[in-house]
Amino acid sequence: MSAAPAEVLSLRRFGDDQIITLAKLVIENAFQPIVEATTGAVFGYESLVRGFERLGFASPLELLDKAEGAGQLLALEHLINSRAVAAFATLPDFSARTLFLNFDSRLVGGEGDIVERLVNHLKRSNIAPSSICFELSERFDSGKMPDFSALVRQLRLAGFKLAIDDFGAGFNGLKLLCDQPVDYVKIDRHFIAEIDKDSRKRHLVRHTVNMAHVLGTRVIAEGVETEAEFLVCRDLGCDLMQGYFVARPTTHLIELQPVYPHLEPLGGTRPSSTLDSILIRKEIEQLPAVRESDDLDSVFDLFRRNPRQAFFPVLNANGEPRGILHEYHVKEMIYHPFGRDLLKNRIYQRRISHFVTPAPIADLDTPADEMLKIFAGMDGSDCVILTENMRYAGILSASSLLKIINEKQLKMAQEQNPLTGLPGNRAIRDYVQHAILDGDEARYFCYCDFDDFKPFNDTYGFQKGDLAITLFAALLRRHFIGEEKFLGHVGGDDFFIGVSGFTEEEIRAVLMRLVDDFRLDVRQLYTPEHQAAGGISGHGRDGLARDFPLMRCSIAVLALPEGFILSDSQTVSKRIAEIKARAKASDDGLVLERLGQD
Repeated sequence: MSAAPAEVLSLRRFGDDQIITLAKLVIENAFQPIVEATTGAVFGYESLVRGFERLGFASPLELLDKAEGAGQLLALEHLINSRAVAAFATLPDFSARTLFLNFDSRLVGGEGDIVERLVNHLKRSNIAPSSICFELSERFDSGKMPDFSALVRQLRLAGFKLAIDDFGAGFNGLKLLCDQPVDYVKIDRHFIAEIDKDSRKRHLVRHTVNMAHVLGTRVIAEGVETEAEFLVCRDLGCDLMQGYFVARPTTHLIELQPVYPHLEPLGGTRPSSTLDSILIRKEIEQLPAVRESDDLDSVFDLFRRNPRQAFFPVLNANGEPRGILHEYHVKEMIYHPFGRDLLKNRIYQRRISHFVTPAPIADLDTPADEMLKIFAGMDGSDCVILTENMRYAGILSASSLLKIINEKQLKMAQEQNPLTGLPGNRAIRDYVQHAILDGDEARYFCYCDFDDFKPFNDTYGFQKGDLAITLFAALLRRHFIGEEKFLGHVGGDDFFIGVSGFTEEEIRAVLMRLVDDFRLDVRQLYTPEHQAAGGISGHGRDGLARDFPLMRCSIAVLALPEGFILSDSQTVSKRIAEIKARAKASDDGLVLERLGQD
């Protein structure tokens, strides 16, 4: 028998009242990094318990359950968390990081003032409360704990951050998200595992992200173990990542890094040159922000210096948005003859955090249409708080957001091809960029090009050439109907079709009907003599005279299978350019190539 089991058996000989004594000897804290999805930079660490197996327990939960049964849960939690905080304070960059600690909800309503003890402990370590995030587990039904909401409010008012742990896998995560002003939602590993291969999981995670952002809550993907999972979660809008792919937990804090090199190429790849991004950056308003740690006098002065501004965003010590502070929250105190004196009274103990209300939060690169949904989802909100790399970047008011939507629609209308009325190159690029990141269904990018259009145009003139182009546009609209399609006009005789949800057989069938119908209809634009001859004489692009067949359309199709995610739209352009030459040389004018199944 190995040494470890013998050691376990010897420790088990002690009674329940020795749990804390023994825990002091063997329990260690391991830190696991949590990184920003778009940069790969470390945002914080979750403290995890190690050494429990030496006490004969299969998991930390078993140890906590044993301590709870022995009436020593509070002492054990204090031991574990105080050691974690002490270790956190030794890190060179702790003031810019967040420490995530698990909070056992069975402590609610217990003896002593938990919050006051925590605050005093942090003061001794010179750590701001906003550097600590308590993870509220779904393991126990907090709805049955009458003091739970009061404790959550007390923690938040003290400046601590709150997260819902294992979201979706426990009792009442959705209820917690609805009822409590939490800062983070940690999506359970069950929904992250192989998300790149499961459209149902992607659908659930996407909607969880949108729902959380509407409520001003950021999202952490837990248990990310592969690069594919990392990329999909990032592209679905998850703000933070945690898991073995990022880094494994370690008890040796010297191993922790501010940035992990293997993540750097994966961050910062979200497009920033889309029309939405340009318009949002043009309209962003750089309102001065209030810090939770500021005194209320500074808030009064801020309103006085900005008499037309009705609210200001509130940030924690780490520069993250906490919500907004509206003028009407403090107006009564401003105008009350003894209001300001009352606020300064220590017995009254009203701080900025008492007046903060949630506001929707969105990343700067969030599409304008999604941002509008986020804004509309929170009734009565004054603005959307914008962030870049998780930190405050500015705000968008309702009027600014509507202006962006209007400008976008106007710009898209201006860029429509005047001959066909179809969207132009910018809209096509934006469509491709969005579609390559959405692997819920199979996607097909179809580039259509007329063969032998130049000799036809030279022979019959631009008016007949324009007629051929409008004829093809009409055929496109006839063959592709529904929300799952996008039709664009690249320019001249080049067109684009984007479709999703089709099978390969279905897309081949509809494209062949399009090719055949165009061949028959465009034939009528030739003279009877040219129709009978099956072609015309003319000059090619090389300037040499030769005979050309009647015009047809060739189509190059690049297929992205369901579940396949691509970050670089240039890959699509390069592969299409290769396929187009083969399509023109083919007998039927259609070549389809699959990407991601090489």
